[in-house]
Amino acid sequence: MPAFRIVGLDAERFAPLFSLSDAALHALGARRRIADTHPGFPCRVSLEDAEVGDELLLLNLAHHEADSPYRASGPVFVRRGAQSPALAAGEVPPYVTRRLISLRAYDAARMMVAAAVCEGPVVAAELERLFADPAVEDVHLHNARQGCYSCKAVRV
Repeated sequence: MPAFRIVGLDAERFAPLFSLSDAALHALGARRRIADTHPGFPCRVSLEDAEVGDELLLLNLAHHEADSPYRASGPVFVRRGAQSPALAAGEVPPYVTRRLISLRAYDAARMMVAAAVCEGPVVAAELERLFADPAVEDVHLHNARQGCYSCKAVRV
């Protein structure tokens, strides 16, 4: 049985932001974007690349809210109307497999205990290796080239 499940961000957290004006979004440090390439606008809720013409918000997100030196935030795209996927244990979506990925494994104290960088097609094997360590609570995946948060793998 696979040791992990990949999860995206909760859509409800972002839905109200889409009704804000561009000026109100700007005041929050966010920007409205329209996807003009595919792939290229990875939605952190649906774990899919937006289609050309899709509306997204680009905003800063605290993705590792921890009382540790590893507390972290960074830019993410969220697509209007996106829904969280129901991924099976061990399933890695194309959103991940087509990118170079940085993996950061954290323990219960929210301290990083391991890290790796790998091509997307080997992410599943790398996650299995990281979760073989019982100290690993979860693993954050980042798009290695841009450095931004992508999604999280949780222990099954």
